[in-house]
Amino acid sequence: MNWLERDSDSIWHPFTQLVNGFEHIMVEKAEGMYLHTSDGRKIMDAISSWWVNLHGHSHPKIAEAVAKQAQNLEHVIFAGFTHAPAIELAEKLLSILPENQSKIFYSDNGSTANEVALKMAFQYWYNKGYEKRRKVIAFDGAYHGDTFGAMAVGDRGPFSAPFSPFLFDVEFLPMPVNGNEDELIQKFYQLVDTEQVAAFIFEPLVLGSAGMKMYDAKFLDKLINIAQDKGVICIADEVFTGFGRTGKHFASDYLENKPDIFCLSKGLTGGTMALGVTSCTDEIMEPYKSTDIMKTFFHGHSFTANPIACAASIASFELLVSEETQSQIVKISQWQKDFHDKLSSHPKVQNSRVLGTIFALELKTEADTSYVNEVRHKLYPFFLERDILLRPLGNVIYILPPYIIKKEEIEKVYEAVEEMLESL
Repeated sequence: MNWLERDSDSIWHPFTQLVNGFEHIMVEKAEGMYLHTSDGRKIMDAISSWWVNLHGHSHPKIAEAVAKQAQNLEHVIFAGFTHAPAIELAEKLLSILPENQSKIFYSDNGSTANEVALKMAFQYWYNKGYEKRRKVIAFDGAYHGDTFGAMAVGDRGPFSAPFSPFLFDVEFLPMPVNGNEDELIQKFYQLVDTEQVAAFIFEPLVLGSAGMKMYDAKFLDKLINIAQDKGVICIADEVFTGFGRTGKHFASDYLENKPDIFCLSKGLTGGTMALGVTSCTDEIMEPYKSTDIMKTFFHGHSFTANPIACAASIASFELLVSEETQSQIVKISQWQKDFHDKLSSHPKVQNSRVLGTIFALELKTEADTSYVNEVRHKLYPFFLERDILLRPLGNVIYILPPYIIKKEEIEKVYEAVEEMLESL
């Protein structure tokens, strides 16, 4: 049997339909912008894999850091022990996070970073003796991960439908759009006035998996201000939006009112290793500072603060803050804006939007905009046939390149998108 036959016999892939799905592609090597396949193809990765490869594939600086760390300390239990990579990474992250952030808690992916944040918030109120503070407010259509807590605060749609009886109740606000702000703010006031809300969790400015839906920073600022005035803990899920994607280090950098807890992953290691981070303020930690062992935060993972993952993250961080990468982020943001301006009035485009390095366009179709819109079955192979990896979210096409992309490479992606529009 060849590799793909062996794959079919032994592996269950994520987000993959088991009947009438797409055939998997065997990747033998990845370097920079490109995936090299077993049949000799060279596919441009225009979505940074699963939005993680900030600096492209197999970056030599990150690879060198991983190899060096693997020869020194590959792992150690993080309860009772510590190590330099975890300390150095925490210090670097705190240097670019908002000033109110004071501590870093490590986990292993975006879902768990959000689970940690929710548990921190719930136990914060439990430790303070306010056990009625159990409600969570979230945006309708949000995606915070696939573990149970993360699913509970996310969109109640096809991803979570089989598990809905097991998810805790959440108060969902409609997606903020022009015209519904006053109604949303009024509803938000009513919810927090009950003094039963523990936390407000949100993807700041961009709902990624919902279709790269974007909303105004000023509106989110108002909600955070109202929430914090009532003592509600504000959790920013920056798993996707962190590390330069929106044009700033974090989407929350566009806000005046800073969240209490941050959730980070994806670009954290430059896409090289699995790692998650939840940061918080001193105030969040205060109710945990007790001689009562039952006020301990009993949460951890076997691979918490893995030294190799931390070393990869340090290398990725140094690349991120370099003058070269910051200049590239500015260039990519302008290229994306120019393409948005060009296509915004196209007759086959329902809507196009851009924020920093994120570009998305919503196609006009007979069906509603959603992840399961059937047009995705035509779009995905259309681009792959042209050796470009774009993985549409239903009828929403997005471009999210690594920061190393060149002008001629992104123009090739733009040309393919325009060709697709003309083919419809």
